[in-house]
Amino acid sequence: MKLVPSLDRSLALPAFGLVVYGLIVLYSAGQTDVVTQAQGVWYHQFIWVGLGLVAAWATFHVSPRILEWIAPAVYVFSLVLLGVTLVVGTGAGTAESSHSWLAIGGHRLGQPSELAKVATVLMLARHLSSRREPPRSLLDLTVSGLIVGLPFLLVMKQPDLGSAIVFIGIFFAMMFWCGVRPRLLFLIASPGLSLLLAFSTVTWGGWIIAVTVVLALWRPYFWEGVAIWMANAVMGAVALPLWKRLKPYQQDRLLTFLNPEVDPQKAGYHALQSKVAIGSGGWFGTGYTQGPQKRLAFLPEQHTDFVFSVVGEELGFIGVMVALALFFALFLGLLRVARRAADPFSSLVVFGIAGLFFTHVFENVGMTVNVMPITGIPLPFFSYGGSFFLICSICLGLAFRVSNDSRLSGYADA
Repeated sequence: MKLVPSLDRSLALPAFGLVVYGLIVLYSAGQTDVVTQAQGVWYHQFIWVGLGLVAAWATFHVSPRILEWIAPAVYVFSLVLLGVTLVVGTGAGTAESSHSWLAIGGHRLGQPSELAKVATVLMLARHLSSRREPPRSLLDLTVSGLIVGLPFLLVMKQPDLGSAIVFIGIFFAMMFWCGVRPRLLFLIASPGLSLLLAFSTVTWGGWIIAVTVVLALWRPYFWEGVAIWMANAVMGAVALPLWKRLKPYQQDRLLTFLNPEVDPQKAGYHALQSKVAIGSGGWFGTGYTQGPQKRLAFLPEQHTDFVFSVVGEELGFIGVMVALALFFALFLGLLRVARRAADPFSSLVVFGIAGLFFTHVFENVGMTVNVMPITGIPLPFFSYGGSFFLICSICLGLAFRVSNDSRLSGYADA
């Protein structure tokens, strides 16, 4: 008997909850006592929600086999758009000085990096699903590294650190899901950690000793061990030159991440005002639409990058936990779909989407409470914006289609 396609409740319920919650918070973000860009955005977001439903519906009706076939074309197209953005792109929000948006006649069309994230998920899933066994060495990871590395470097060139980090999150999530050993993933990540720790000689020295011990115990292939150790040493050596090449505003962001009080009126302003807003919320918040930091527009970008701060200020710890619980439920739903997918490509796509969403949530929430640098990255389903909401909708459409196919396949096997 032919089954009528139905939506997976484990995905539909948290997704619906997040969209509604996001609209409620955006409405409040626009209720201010002074004129701000946040006023009226909730109305426009309704339009994007409608377009997002259309995008999700259209994606749901596309077979994963077609997506697997067109993945290279979509990937190359996204790289071309990223290249064009470097030439004619503009900035926005907390990243006014970047070249991350495409615009015509002063009207922003969207961020090509959002499309590139999904394109990278599709292309990486196609490559990994074509392998007979998971990558076992650094050499096996060469192609995967190139697939992720090209858009990563183009986005870093904009520069858009927040979106660039998402590509790293996608890479490690999909490598883990396809069966790459955790210790190999650790070795791949170690040079990046070495770069971060190199600003303290004592800390970096301890890290190099730890890496040497780990390599001696795990005994990877000789040349791979040498390459990993050299990469860690090089990252430590270039840390200071790289720091000097950063633009002043980039240095300020990193310094104020470590200590916002060093420049409370300029570089540290965003982080401090966000912490004040969330901290003043307490258990139950200051009241819906009543947050003083928000109403007086002390809270910057309260409808985009710092919309989560509005949740903390007005709805308090309870409101924050409700939002995080909905995201957690969505992640669990995506994990369930990925585990039950009918084929490796579909499974990798869904888990890659989960990695994309998780990195966005972790980065955005982290920067609002100053445990992550301010990178100007949106919060899925909460932050105002059209291109990102459409991409989130397309991702959900893909997940719903994989879920539906796996249920049909299960019934057919029975």
